[in-house]
Amino acid sequence: MLKENLAFVEKEIQAACRRSGRDREEVTLIAVSKTKPVSELREAYDLGVRIFGENKVQELADKYDELPKDIHWHMIGHLQRNKVKYIIDKVDLIHSVDSIRLAETIEKEAAKRNIQVNILIEVNVAGEESKFGVSPSELPEFVEEVAKFPHIQVQGLMTIAPFVEDSEENRAIFERLRKLSVDIKDKKVDNITMRVLSMGMTNDYSVAVEEGATMIRVGTGIFGARDYAN
Repeated sequence: MLKENLAFVEKEIQAACRRSGRDREEVTLIAVSKTKPVSELREAYDLGVRIFGENKVQELADKYDELPKDIHWHMIGHLQRNKVKYIIDKVDLIHSVDSIRLAETIEKEAAKRNIQVNILIEVNVAGEESKFGVSPSELPEFVEEVAKFPHIQVQGLMTIAPFVEDSEENRAIFERLRKLSVDIKDKKVDNITMRVLSMGMTNDYSVAVEEGATMIRVGTGIFGARDYAN
């Protein structure tokens, strides 16, 4: 099942790239493995997957210890400040920085270890009250503030679009994030690059790719539905 699912997702990514005149190499697939057992991650690893996304710090840390060290881990869920120290030296990228206080904590922990931490700024493009993220209007000032931290490198932006039946409904959200990214890039702020646009999930990643996503976060489309009862 995993093999077939991965093949299907790959085919869809390639088709979306063709439709939008992009190279397949421009899009990174993150296998979202939250709640999934290590055995399933091993199976995905054996099929060539090397980039996994986790939502919870404890789960990421546990899996990090059990799985091969050439895996690239991404923290894609909401990150509490008191948990930063447990994953800061384990992840390639933190997708969900949504407050200056969180950025301050990342800076502090990174300075202790003398490392550079790559982050994305989470933007609540849709303005959903249930979602975390900086509002588009607050983003320019937020970027200027985060740029001051020497141990943080802002790589781009991330958003979680609403869950919709028709993925076309999210096209405007992805388009808006891309435009915000371009606006920030044009300002040429030190310590800020906009090479990453993390947007699109199982139900809308094709549209996200068409609108410029460089990272898509696919869980159910790869691993199947999650059982949250466990």
